[in-house]
Amino acid sequence: MPFDVTNRFARITGSEKRASAWLSSLASLVVLLVNARQASAGSPTSIFDPAATPAHSIFSLSMLVLSVTLIIFLVVAGLLLYALIRFRERSTDSGRDPAQVYGSNQIELSWTVVPILIVVMLFLSTTRVIWETEAKPKPDNALDVTVIGHQFWWEYRYPKQGVVTANELHIPISDPHSPTPTYLEMSSADVTHSFWIPRLAGKTDLIPNRVNTMWLDPSEAGLYLGQCAQYCGTQHAKMLLRVYAQTPQDFAAWVKHQQQPSRADLSDQPQADEGRKVFLHNACINCHTVTGTVATGRFGPDLTHLASRDTIASGAIPNTPKQLRAWIANPDEFKPGSLMPAMHLNNHDLDAVVAYLTTLH
Repeated sequence: MPFDVTNRFARITGSEKRASAWLSSLASLVVLLVNARQASAGSPTSIFDPAATPAHSIFSLSMLVLSVTLIIFLVVAGLLLYALIRFRERSTDSGRDPAQVYGSNQIELSWTVVPILIVVMLFLSTTRVIWETEAKPKPDNALDVTVIGHQFWWEYRYPKQGVVTANELHIPISDPHSPTPTYLEMSSADVTHSFWIPRLAGKTDLIPNRVNTMWLDPSEAGLYLGQCAQYCGTQHAKMLLRVYAQTPQDFAAWVKHQQQPSRADLSDQPQADEGRKVFLHNACINCHTVTGTVATGRFGPDLTHLASRDTIASGAIPNTPKQLRAWIANPDEFKPGSLMPAMHLNNHDLDAVVAYLTTLH
């Protein structure tokens, strides 16, 4: 008895009831995608809630790609459902094989040409977005920031303002009618990193001995979150990004504050004064800088205004005295594999150092 492909396939796929279930599943999938889009828009790291020109371009391109792929999915799923329903097993079937089709120039030409046209269209659309964001001329009033990636933290330098900070990037908002974008010149001090703030722009790699550039122009003040998007070592997942977009007045005030040296006179705070002496007589100064002191290390973050930051450890820990003390005592407790060693200070010296660091506003 010959192998009946048609009847066997019909028995596997089921009856009209199963085809109806497929239709219900398809409708549920579409609803799920719509709900996921709405839920994702409320996420602080969602590409579906753009807040800057590059992110808006990426969002538009993403929606185009999703629309095209959704149409393809619906067409393919629709044809599959049609075949399941139209050619389902019936009691009146003769049991013979259907007429065999051994080739169709029209069908073969369609499934060759149509995908090529779709790929070309998506390629040209992507190229246009890349060109708009990468080749845009830099205006004279743009803010320049040098970004250096380290394992596992970020260094930010404002060359025209003479400011150096770490992990928390401050930039002014940009008025669409008078754009003042922020241009980031990015490189790495060790391995490859990737700078990604989904609501502001796409990913840009930080590569040793190479400078890449990206620009941001958020129109609304607020905190924008991101993450290193290139695996760079054991603590890659906790190499977080925080971008504070501020009004021009608030940003100018922040710059003025950051330009001030650390507090020199701590005579009214004996514990902090003692902590400064402990800090300056330990290995801390080999890695960290505190302006106005002999601490000029560059291997770790600049601590001149550490107390003014909301977080420590590249955004992984809230900046509170308790958390700061625990971090200094044992960094591996929070970030195993961190390149900052435990200082093994006694409790008295540890409390004094924390008291000193909390004065660095």
